[in-house]
Amino acid sequence: MPAVPRFNFGVGILKEMGMKLRLPEGAFKAYLFDCDGTIVDSMPLHYVAWKTTLEEWGCPFDEDLFYAWGGMPIREIISTLNERHGLEMPVAEVAERKEERYYDMLGDLKAVPEVLEHIEVSHGQLPFAVVSGSTRESVVKSLEVLGILDKFDTLVCAGDYERSKPHPEPFLMAAERLGIAPQDCLVFEDTEMGIQSATAAGMASVKVPQPRERVAG
Repeated sequence: MPAVPRFNFGVGILKEMGMKLRLPEGAFKAYLFDCDGTIVDSMPLHYVAWKTTLEEWGCPFDEDLFYAWGGMPIREIISTLNERHGLEMPVAEVAERKEERYYDMLGDLKAVPEVLEHIEVSHGQLPFAVVSGSTRESVVKSLEVLGILDKFDTLVCAGDYERSKPHPEPFLMAAERLGIAPQDCLVFEDTEMGIQSATAAGMASVKVPQPRERVAG
């Protein structure tokens, strides 16, 4: 089986390109987008929501770990932190409080411009799906704030699948819903976990730079 192409452009190349994402050549028939950090520049807001919530339980959450776990469902994050730190945080309660804090900051939410450009250019020509580790409510609220919810044909969110990224199930589910073969899908992702999921699904991918990469000197 031929290797699936992976396109991971470094910060320097992106600067030379005016921070635009250059897509691989190919007759792709669908675009699959992660949401947080890919379509919406929400990761800094999510981290603030996490930090302020977890501080109430004395639970540390390093920023590097937060970004490394990008794409992991919220309840899975809390359960994993409980195991890691020997805590007994009530998963449902902590998840609800974290999401409420994120919703309180939605007024500050903006799109990732180099991804929004491809959405605007290709909308109506290709079917789009969102494939996210966030809850459906969170994804819908974020896309509504930006006024682009109606551009997506389907949303695959936490609770829709049994095995989260880096397992391929979320992306394969999106391809099936769209009626497009996996090899004909192009994935936009900002995390290594998401890229691994796309690759395991047999899909080409484009790595979107994370906030700290986009402002790197």
